Amino acid sequence: MSLTKAERTMVVSIWGKISMQADAVGTEALQRLFSSYPQTKTYFPHFDLHEGSPQLRAHGSKVAAAVGDAVKSIDNVAGALAKLSELHAYILRVDPVNFKFLSHCLLVTLASRLPADFTADAHAAWDKFLSIVSSVLTEKYR
Repeated sequence: MSLTKAERTMVVSIWGKISMQADAVGTEALQRLFSSYPQTKTYFPHFDLHEGSPQLRAHGSKVAAAVGDAVKSIDNVAGALAKLSELHAYILRVDPVNFKFLSHCLLVTLASRLPADFTADAHAAWDKFLSIVSSVLTEKYR
């Protein structure tokens, strides 16, 4: 699966509009993840998962940085996220379905923060992009 030129443009454009708030977006997406899919908390037994905790904000920043890296390397997402894929597969052993859950939470967060810009076409482009990201992050499981 690959993005069309128009889809790449939409993904990059939306990220450009949100990039100054990227850490907050990552944190909000994680909060949504833990609220909507509480079973995902099991991967963070050592974290304070209360809203606004330093650990939650720090991990939200990491999530945002990874998404930002994928956007910057939109034509080579696999290369940009190779180390992260290995970390989650071999060391953290995260269930691959959780990447889909997080993708959904990122979509909701982007839509809530940019309601005028997050059109149906932008939503579709981001959904496709995050599917690519999820696929890259789970390819080491195969």
